[in-house]
Amino acid sequence: MVRIDCHCHAGQGDGLTGPWDTDAPLDAYLRRAARAGIARSVLLPAFHSDYAQANLALSRIVAARPGRFIGFAMVHAQRDRGRVLPMLTTAVERYGFAGIKVHRHDAAISREICDAARRLRLPVLYDLAGETWVVELLAGQYPDVVFIIPHLGSFADDWRAQLALIDHLERHPNIHADTSGVRRFDLLVQAVRRAGARKILFGSDGPWLHPGLELEKIRLLHLPPEDEAQVLGGNLARLLGLNAAAAAAPDAAAVRGP
Repeated sequence: MVRIDCHCHAGQGDGLTGPWDTDAPLDAYLRRAARAGIARSVLLPAFHSDYAQANLALSRIVAARPGRFIGFAMVHAQRDRGRVLPMLTTAVERYGFAGIKVHRHDAAISREICDAARRLRLPVLYDLAGETWVVELLAGQYPDVVFIIPHLGSFADDWRAQLALIDHLERHPNIHADTSGVRRFDLLVQAVRRAGARKILFGSDGPWLHPGLELEKIRLLHLPPEDEAQVLGGNLARLLGLNAAAAAAPDAAAVRGP
């Protein structure tokens, strides 16, 4: 099974307050991913004041290497209110994007976004920043929409939120989680044991976190080969409707350097 990183940022933001809204260069990330045998990566825009502009810029990165990258469009629930569906339709029909990214740092996810996801049949990668209670509402209101919750629910290492997310993973068929940035390893063990390997997706949160290091956490789970293959790419391929032939060979870029 091809290894797919479901969570990597790319492009430039315009906030200039930190790496997350300034610049997400891919050169070092791609070298590291190639060493780790990661064949494809989902790319997400950096934080930006205009996600229509950021999505357009990301589309050029994806179009330059369509066999390597999968684009997800980012939207802001408040600032893009009233234009979410047209933005996402453009992202799908013109840019070939395959999903949606929403971040609680911008605004809480909205019904408008979920309705658009349902209409366009797109998965939603929603960083809920520890507000795991909303998953109960999302799962109940939109059981036919796939939601992927990064960082097992909390990049801030809030173990209470991560435990709560595991409960949602176990109970709701449409709720999944990615592994990026999870530091309490035993919570990953518990998530796989309770919810099953089909609910967990490998992600790195590149380019700022090292994809090889994040991938090693999956190896250290010592899963059966078929389960490891699902976590490392099979689950995302299934959720996006990809087949094995749709994934490119591991990136051929030079792998010298850190």
